[in-house]
Amino acid sequence: MSHRPETKAIRLQTEKTNQKEHATPLFLTSSFTYDSAEDMAAAFTDDTLDVNIYSRYSNPTVDEFITKIAELEGAEDGVATASGMAAIFSTFMSFLAKGDHLISASAVFGSTHTILTKYLPKWGIEHSYFDLNQPQSIEAFIRPETKMLYLETPSNPGLDIIDMEFVSAICKKHNILFVVDNCFATPAAQQPIKFGADIVLHSATKFIDGQGRVLGGVVAGSKELIYKIYLFIRNTGPSMSPFNAWLLSKSLETLFVRMEKHATNALLIAEKLQSHSKISKVKYPFLKSHPQYAIAKKQMQNGGGVVTFEIKGGIENGRKFLNALKMLSLTNNLGDSRTIASHPASTTHSKLTDAERLSVGITPGLIRISVGLEHPDDILEDIVQALHQC
Repeated sequence: MSHRPETKAIRLQTEKTNQKEHATPLFLTSSFTYDSAEDMAAAFTDDTLDVNIYSRYSNPTVDEFITKIAELEGAEDGVATASGMAAIFSTFMSFLAKGDHLISASAVFGSTHTILTKYLPKWGIEHSYFDLNQPQSIEAFIRPETKMLYLETPSNPGLDIIDMEFVSAICKKHNILFVVDNCFATPAAQQPIKFGADIVLHSATKFIDGQGRVLGGVVAGSKELIYKIYLFIRNTGPSMSPFNAWLLSKSLETLFVRMEKHATNALLIAEKLQSHSKISKVKYPFLKSHPQYAIAKKQMQNGGGVVTFEIKGGIENGRKFLNALKMLSLTNNLGDSRTIASHPASTTHSKLTDAERLSVGITPGLIRISVGLEHPDDILEDIVQALHQC
């Protein structure tokens, strides 16, 4: 019987012990035993054997989480990492070498920008940035040595959307690996592989966990591509811990219902804030005023749980707003059950220059709201009372 994604997230369980437990078991062990010296030798000489050797290589609890993500993303396989940034860096290092070139959307997470500009050049890997709002410019950046195109959609924090089918066609034409960070949408709202992505990755720390408890990352794609990333992680060590995998696997059971509520709350709040006198602009993928609204509706089942708005008065009023909040949390995380307010220009994207921030829509007064699961009226009331202090 073939189940729908919501059911797979709850019912897909690959491992049970002889205790017949109802919940996913947790295997807290660093290594595994063998029945004989011959079995032990075979485990280390034959990579095709489906056997656990060491939890840096594989672990039943981690495999459970990976299997679920791959199913939900429509991928053949996956690999889990210690954090979202470990997923991104491992993907880069698995396919890029000295002399290679990477094309990236300019609107990416601050730490991703740092990897592209500070660390990859140490290994002779160059990059070019393109504007998510001008996808027709991509081909102008392609070189003979271009090996990968990387982007976020929706982007962090600008919530820009790009037509993945359009990008995929370009990548296939030029034999370029197409990688999508699906952190803001999650597989409950968007499956990039359906639109032509070769690899999809996440910071599982965010909406996949959903409660701000643990760090984690995950990458999904074809068996051939994932195996290359797996070998890099196996040998360099940014593996996911079994405990974190156990929590994340359980979190997937509520992912669809949580994302539906996040999105319902976010859309309501975005609509209400559009007419507020202290706000110059509100952005949310499922607002009709969003420049890529039609693309968002084509690619996404809902608009996700993040809303951004520009407070009149710039950075001074932005800080006044944050300091006036009474319920919303001030933290640099997102995707929590609790609503979070942040100021990207002074936190997650502070390492960018003023010009770089402005080029990707991060203005001094931009506020990012990760809309939680509280009653939407309570969230809105706190935002409105804080706006009155600006």
